[in-house]
Amino acid sequence: MPTPQDKLAESLAILKKLQDKGIIAIHTKSMTRTHRERLIKSGFIKEVMKGWYIPAHPEEPTGESTAWYASFWGFCADYLKSRFDNQWCLSPEHSLNIHSGNWNVPAQLLVRTPKGGNKPKSLLHETSIMDLRLRLPDKNDIEIKENLRIMTLPTSLISCSPGYYSNNVIEARVTLTMISDASEILHKLLEGGHSTIAGRLAGAFRNIGKNIIADNIIEAMRAAGYVITENDPFEEKHTISFSENELSPYVNRMRMNWADMRGMVLENFPKAPLLHQNADEYLKHVDDIYLTDAYHSLSIEGYRVNEALIERVRAGSWDPETNHKDKEYANALAARGYWQAFQAVKKSLEKILDKNSPGTVVSNDHSIWYRELFAPSVNAGLIAASDLAGYRNQPVYIRESRHVPPRYEAVRDLMPAFFSLLKDEEEPAVKVVLGHFFFVYIHPYIDGNGRMGRFLMNVMLASGGYPWTVIPLETRNDYMSTLEEASVKKNIKPFSKFLAKLVQKK
Repeated sequence: MPTPQDKLAESLAILKKLQDKGIIAIHTKSMTRTHRERLIKSGFIKEVMKGWYIPAHPEEPTGESTAWYASFWGFCADYLKSRFDNQWCLSPEHSLNIHSGNWNVPAQLLVRTPKGGNKPKSLLHETSIMDLRLRLPDKNDIEIKENLRIMTLPTSLISCSPGYYSNNVIEARVTLTMISDASEILHKLLEGGHSTIAGRLAGAFRNIGKNIIADNIIEAMRAAGYVITENDPFEEKHTISFSENELSPYVNRMRMNWADMRGMVLENFPKAPLLHQNADEYLKHVDDIYLTDAYHSLSIEGYRVNEALIERVRAGSWDPETNHKDKEYANALAARGYWQAFQAVKKSLEKILDKNSPGTVVSNDHSIWYRELFAPSVNAGLIAASDLAGYRNQPVYIRESRHVPPRYEAVRDLMPAFFSLLKDEEEPAVKVVLGHFFFVYIHPYIDGNGRMGRFLMNVMLASGGYPWTVIPLETRNDYMSTLEEASVKKNIKPFSKFLAKLVQKK
């Protein structure tokens, strides 16, 4: 007679078959009631709405949003395909967000379909889908990205509402930078006789410095007999120039966000002292604060450590080769890795205190920090040495965050651009705040991004004459919520003030 474990294994086998097919949205018809109820009870699937489920992790606490945010786009693609077949696409505004590289989970996803009910469908964690009964664009004006049917870039720009430019300034400007020639958009403007839209787009292109495209739109529309008035839909000019060779939406979004955020950082973060104490004294202070730093940084990441364990690991009296059954095994590996990485960071710090460019030093040395952070896990055989070579090569999600880090393919463009921004930035305060923020925003590694971001923050603090600063475990909720505010709403003020308060306490 099958045991409960045997029965659960049967149900898990059914779930695996669905996942092997790439199915995220699981409908009641996909498995029998017995299998479904067994998987719900054991925590391997959770209900999104009546009749629809997603895979889940049994150990995820009740009410946690991580599984849902990680599944959101896949669920929506499967659900909409099941309901409307191919008779749907995302709104032009959501299409533009995706074209710009913004995959953050929206509160409400707007969908066009001739079969729409014009009523929102409530999903998990205060998210929803609104299927609007609207005609679809021509099939040639729809493309598929990550199983989502979105409008092509030219069609999205022509179809979006005028308010999109002021409500989504970064995404709008990024998508405009992706148009390299007026011909990409002109034929649609002429086909539809869109003179008002043409005037708005000409003004938008001129706003970001693409004057040739703006002029071509105006001249072509007038040559075709249309009366056209150029109108800039943005409320203000942008201050950065865009390279004709840089069409990566991810890089351009970061550059624009950096430029927009730096002023707010300077308003809310103390001016750099730039009065460096003796390098030996600074390094001694860093050594003295190590136990506190390691405890709080590791604890923020969920490791259970105490000063005794950290000290034991630092002293080398914990050997992973002979402690595989030690209940503190994972914690001690993390503590040992932190110690080794800390030594590498100190070497970088010495270079910075010796007046070397902090951006250049971190660009050159951060991969060494990362290797040391996880070297004990490699030595213990838990991860392969190849896993520490370069940046991540798969998607990653942040626990309980609506921010979806950039696709891994974009990371290789983003990191050199990030370090270029760091090197070119003249204000130490901006290097501190935006250096930390954009590093964890990009999330270049599968694991360890928070620890690396705090290392980076502290060497930037040192470069400006600020004290080495520990983010306390008891402030974790404020720390994470201010990072979330910056990631999802582009509001860097709370994070700037949060770090400023800690630095000023020193």
